[in-house]
Amino acid sequence: MGSEKTLSNKDNLEVLYEDNHIIVVNKRPGDIVQGDKTGDKPLSEVVKSFLKEKYNKPGNVYLGVVHRLDRPTSGIVLFSKTSKALPRLNKLFQNKDAQKTYWAVVKNEPPKQKDSLIHFLKRNPKQNKSYAHIKEVPDSKKAILHYELIKKLDNYYLFKIDLETGRHHQIRSQLSAIGCPIKGDLKYGFDRSNKDASIHLHARELKFQHPVKNIPVHVIAPPPSDPIWDACV
Repeated sequence: MGSEKTLSNKDNLEVLYEDNHIIVVNKRPGDIVQGDKTGDKPLSEVVKSFLKEKYNKPGNVYLGVVHRLDRPTSGIVLFSKTSKALPRLNKLFQNKDAQKTYWAVVKNEPPKQKDSLIHFLKRNPKQNKSYAHIKEVPDSKKAILHYELIKKLDNYYLFKIDLETGRHHQIRSQLSAIGCPIKGDLKYGFDRSNKDASIHLHARELKFQHPVKNIPVHVIAPPPSDPIWDACV
């Protein structure tokens, strides 16, 4: 099943796929998936408003958050529209049966064209940052990703990344550990921020079995439009 893209005028919501049980949207950098201490309107509430208006629903709209993306990151976010689908989707992600592919733009050439990275990430909640260690340290979690250099730009390099584990700031921390911090990511060693406070990390592709229909779903999200991303597509 391919992606079906529609653009809602309301709140600039880009819907990539929707049926009775699930809705997949393309998150803009800067949007938060769930509410936090900033008090900014989260993407989950934007999607609820969209569904309420589209289907003229009275009362509250049910929406389950299946997974999250960091605020400065863009790309695919999957929500559940039914209480039947949510636990099945949660199980799918817990069992690593959902295949997630990311794109990342970095300044430095990687040590290898293609590699698997294994680190032990230790999270520092006060700094909201994860530190990558080669060997296991107390309170660390094993993190595995596979990257491939898929395009050389004038001043940057485009990586395709397949995640095997889903740790806090995993891609950002692991790429930084090999000397390839993501464009705009000051927290993980890039030399300057992007003007819109985004980072060039994008959840590009998602493949999974539909939780109710049991058919394959494959969604691809176009990256945000800027000169660097436009050169990647």
